[in-house]
Amino acid sequence: MKQLPIIMPQLGESIAEATIVNHLVKPGEVVAADQDIIEVETNKATMNVASPCAGKVVNITAKLTESYPVGAVLGYVELSAQEAHRLGLDNGAPEPVVSPASSMENPGIENKTAVQPSVRGLPVPAHASGASYMSPRMKARMNELGLHAADLAGLAGSGAAGRVTIQDFEKFLANLETNKLTHASSMRVAVADAMRRSWTRPLATVALPCPLEAMLAHRKLSQPKIGPALYAMRALAVALAENSAPAGRLVGNKIVHPLSIDVGFAVEAEDGVLVPVMRKVDERPLATLVERYNELVELARQRRLPTDATGGSIATVTNFGTFGLTWATPIPLPEQTLVLGLGAGKKVPYWDEKKNQFVPVTEANLTLSFDHRVLDGGAAGRLLSRVASLLQTPEKL
Repeated sequence: MKQLPIIMPQLGESIAEATIVNHLVKPGEVVAADQDIIEVETNKATMNVASPCAGKVVNITAKLTESYPVGAVLGYVELSAQEAHRLGLDNGAPEPVVSPASSMENPGIENKTAVQPSVRGLPVPAHASGASYMSPRMKARMNELGLHAADLAGLAGSGAAGRVTIQDFEKFLANLETNKLTHASSMRVAVADAMRRSWTRPLATVALPCPLEAMLAHRKLSQPKIGPALYAMRALAVALAENSAPAGRLVGNKIVHPLSIDVGFAVEAEDGVLVPVMRKVDERPLATLVERYNELVELARQRRLPTDATGGSIATVTNFGTFGLTWATPIPLPEQTLVLGLGAGKKVPYWDEKKNQFVPVTEANLTLSFDHRVLDGGAAGRLLSRVASLLQTPEKL
């Protein structure tokens, strides 16, 4: 007698895998076409898999609590002669039977040749899409272990369309034990969590070269010395005080404007970065900020920041030029829309209209990374231009 496989169907547009919850029939039972025979659970709902035809259930190979990708064979139904005739399978046509082994390698009745990547030596497999879909069972297992989807970004899946299945996940965990493992510090875990949440938004970066001659001359005469990041912080605060919308947060269909221009600045600490916050920077002249700024830098390096200097900032300034970097794309904190970056200064030729010749000037790249839902390139460019303009007149800051 002819047999038809029971195939895990596509239960939704984004469903790649489902977990077996219950067997609604037993082997040997007679079923009608489209009769529910297996109950499965996806990340969205509990659904049923129906029989592909009328006949007798030969066996159910799918195991309870196991997850199977779309296209996997879950069992077989034996057709009656009448049903085989109705389906046109009594004229010598080949049986559309798929073995469990082959179905797992090539999900679905139709065998398709897997695409072979033409690029070799990649750091992760070319088809590694990561855990973009997670079944309820896999979510529970990951929550149990304190893991996130980002931790599986380089994992190649064997499920439909290369999705990661629970079997892939357990194999991944077992293979981890064969590697050298060290504990990440609480600081590193906190930074990783913040960056993971930040990256859920569409982020973009614009940049502008900015002459530093005026700022460097002003700094040379200042006592105590003013750090370049503090100049940038004050310039950003003044620009945002003129128009606070770029620092707003999008919540639903509303832009939430900040009540105060509180700006943070990045300080490298042991195994991570801390962001002390200066309050109402737009209302305080540059000279009055120096002492508090230097104090917070030292406290951050000691990881002893007071509570009134943490959290609640609307933007961050980072001086990545201290590492010799001329260009970077910093990521805004999850609760912020903006991060202003300052690159290393370099001597470059600059055309002097008065002297009618090139003269050497010190120039650095200013970068502005932003939440693209709130700002477009034009608005970001205007804000960055305003910051650069303010840095040309540091005596007014």
